[in-house]
Amino acid sequence: MLQPQKNGNTEQTSFLVSGARAMVEHPLFFRTVITLILLNAIVIGVETYPGIYKPNRERFLILEQLFIWLFTIEITARILAARPVSHFFKDGWNLFDFIIVASGHLFIGGYFVSVLRILRVLRILRTVTFIPSLQRMVIALLATIPALGNIIFLMGILFYIFAVMGTMFFSAVAPEFFGSLHMSFLTLFQVVTLESWASDVMRPIMAEVPLAWIYFVAFILMGTFIIINLFIGVIVNNMQQANEELQENVVISKSEILALRQEIAELKELVQNRGPGQPPGKME
Repeated sequence: MLQPQKNGNTEQTSFLVSGARAMVEHPLFFRTVITLILLNAIVIGVETYPGIYKPNRERFLILEQLFIWLFTIEITARILAARPVSHFFKDGWNLFDFIIVASGHLFIGGYFVSVLRILRVLRILRTVTFIPSLQRMVIALLATIPALGNIIFLMGILFYIFAVMGTMFFSAVAPEFFGSLHMSFLTLFQVVTLESWASDVMRPIMAEVPLAWIYFVAFILMGTFIIINLFIGVIVNNMQQANEELQENVVISKSEILALRQEIAELKELVQNRGPGQPPGKME
């Protein structure tokens, strides 16, 4: 008596799986999800304008619920389409998508307003999941973190030396910039970014200490043009390595396809060379 019910449940499950797989594999699925993510980002940006948000608060709340459930349908379809389901969660990008979407249902209420707002903004990062080139770029940037350790340590030493020197030389002349060690660190950070370092920092100090330009020029040369270029060099090198690995994988895939085609051609030739009544395994 229970067997028909099991068969019915199996057929219903297979129907849901096949429908989810057809939806996920459809060419419009990718474009639709990307469009929804971008539209959601635009809506979140518009909400930052009080003159627009306050008169239309209810409409924005409806749009937010609509986006949440559309993303829920999308992530559910992708989970059902993955066989087995555990393979979906083995991918870090899929796990990131699931956490972002699930958080929209979990962090609801007045106590989680700030958390929910941050997670809503993080939905924009989901575009990385659907664009392989962005995935490779993010992976390459994350791969640079271990290589940047020595550069960061070197920059820390350089900052500390110049911060101590700046505090010793200019604390009496410009206490607002070099009055203490931590203020000197902040000033050097502004200088290394090249943001108004000459007009706001160096020239007022040079009015009191004419040779102060030696200090600033030396820090700019070592801090900006050398260490920052080392950062860029490491990142570019990892990007090139990621692209080379991708090209190697493409070449390997093409060679495997060619080898498979050759084996199929040999099998066809072998079948054609058999006699009409010849048993398998015996050749004329």
